[in-house]
Amino acid sequence: MLTSSHETRQQTEFAHTFAEFSASLRCNDLPPGVIQAAKANLFDTLACAIAGSNAPGVAEVRDLAISWGGAPQAPVWCSQSRLPAHHAAWVNAMMAHARDFDDTHDAAVLHAGVSVVPAALAAAALRPEATGDDLLAGIIAGLELVCRLGIATTIGIIESGFIYTSLFGYFGATAAAARVLGLDARQTVNAIGIAYSQAAGTHQVTRDAALTKRMQPGFAAKAALMSVQLAQREIRGAQNTFDGADGLFRTYLRDGYDPHVLRDGLGSRFELVELSYKPYPCCRFDHTAIDAALAVRRQPGFDLSRIERIKVGVNYQAYQAVCTPPDMRRHPKTGVQAQFSIPFTVACALVDGRVSLNHFSDEGLRRPDILALAAKVECAVDEDIEKHWSRNISPAELVVEAGNAVFRQRADYPRGHVRFPMTTADFDSKLDDCMACSALNWPPETAPNLRAMIGGLEHLPRAEAIDSILAFGVMPAR
Repeated sequence: MLTSSHETRQQTEFAHTFAEFSASLRCNDLPPGVIQAAKANLFDTLACAIAGSNAPGVAEVRDLAISWGGAPQAPVWCSQSRLPAHHAAWVNAMMAHARDFDDTHDAAVLHAGVSVVPAALAAAALRPEATGDDLLAGIIAGLELVCRLGIATTIGIIESGFIYTSLFGYFGATAAAARVLGLDARQTVNAIGIAYSQAAGTHQVTRDAALTKRMQPGFAAKAALMSVQLAQREIRGAQNTFDGADGLFRTYLRDGYDPHVLRDGLGSRFELVELSYKPYPCCRFDHTAIDAALAVRRQPGFDLSRIERIKVGVNYQAYQAVCTPPDMRRHPKTGVQAQFSIPFTVACALVDGRVSLNHFSDEGLRRPDILALAAKVECAVDEDIEKHWSRNISPAELVVEAGNAVFRQRADYPRGHVRFPMTTADFDSKLDDCMACSALNWPPETAPNLRAMIGGLEHLPRAEAIDSILAFGVMPAR
C-alpha cells in the first residue's frame, strides 16, 4: 500500500484536478508528439474496429441495438445504421476490441483507446459544431486519464480481479466525451461521478473465454455517453470518485495505488505517448513469447519437424491470463480461447512465421499442424521474471528442444512497444489486413482518405466527418 486515507485527504480529489485540466485542454498548447500519439491511436482504433465488424458476437449485439430503435444520433461503424449515441458507442467499442488487436499500455497492462475513441466520436455526433480540434482534445484527455490510472495502480489484475481496460475506461471515455461536448469542469466532475456508479470490468471473462470480454469496453463507452448527457442536465454525481472514503482506489484497488504517480506532471508530461500498438491480434501477454518464437525460427539449424518440447517462462499474471488451464490453452475451441493462449500463438509463429487474423478463424482453430505443436508447449512462472516484472506485460523466456539441439530466446519488450515502435507503413499494412478481414467491399480511396483526414484532424471543421468514412463508405460484399 502506497497511500493512506490521511494522506489522500490532504490533497484535492483527483476527479476535480483532472476535470480542471481536461475541460480547459486545447491542442494548440500541446507538444507535437502528444498530438501525433493521439492521431496514431485514433487511426489504430478505427482499423481494429473495421476488423472486428464481423467478429463473433458483434452482429448479434448490433442487431439487438438496432431492434431497440431510438433517436438516430450516431453511426454504427461499417454499416448505414444510426442509433442513440450511447448504443452506437457500445457497439463500436465492442467492434474495436473484438479481435484483441487494439493498443496497449505495457506498463499499465490495459487498452486505452477502445473505450475512449468510440465515446469521443459518439459525443461529436451529438454536437455537430464540435471540431476536429475538439475531438482530438477529447481523445487526449481520455487516453491520459486511462493511462494515468493504470500506471498509478500497483495491484495487478489477477489480484484485483478487474480488467483495467474496462474499469478505467469508464472514466477515460467519460472525460473524452465531456471534453468533446464542451462540458465545464463542474459538469465533468459530475459526469465522472455518474460513471463511477456504473463502473465494472471483471477478469473472470478472460478465464471463462466469454464473448463478453470483448463487450466490456463497450459498456464503458456506453456509460460515458449516458453520464455526460446526464451531467449536461445538471444531474449531480459522486464528487470524490477516486480519493473518497468509498472511492475507486479503496473499494476497487484496495488502496494499491501511488497518488504521486497519478498526479505528477499532469498537463506537462503525457503518459499517452507511452502507448504501444499490436502487430499480432491477440492478448498482449502472448506477444513477447511470439517474438521469441519468431526469433528462434530464424536461428541457424532450426528444424520445425524435430521439435519435441517447448518451454515458456513468464510472470505470474501472464501465466494466469494466457497459460491456464493448460488443456484449454493448448487446444482452444473458440477465438477468444486462442487469443488468450501462449501455446497456440507460439505454435502459429513457429509453424507459419507470423500470427495473423486468419489464425483465429474457425479454419485456423482446426489446423492439425498448429494444434499438434501447441500440445508440446509447457508454460511456467519464471521466478526471475516475476521478481522484476510482476506488474508489467511479461517478458518471455523460450526454450525449444529439437532433437539434439536446444534453441533459447528471451524477449523483454514486445514489438510495437515504444522501444520498438511500429512505422507508418506498419500501421497502413495493419489497416489493409483489417479491411480484408472485414469481408466488406471498401472503396479504394478509404485508406488514404482516413489517413489524410486524421493527419489534418485539428483543422477539420466538423469532427463527425471521420465517421462518414466508416459508416457510409462501405457496401456489403456480394
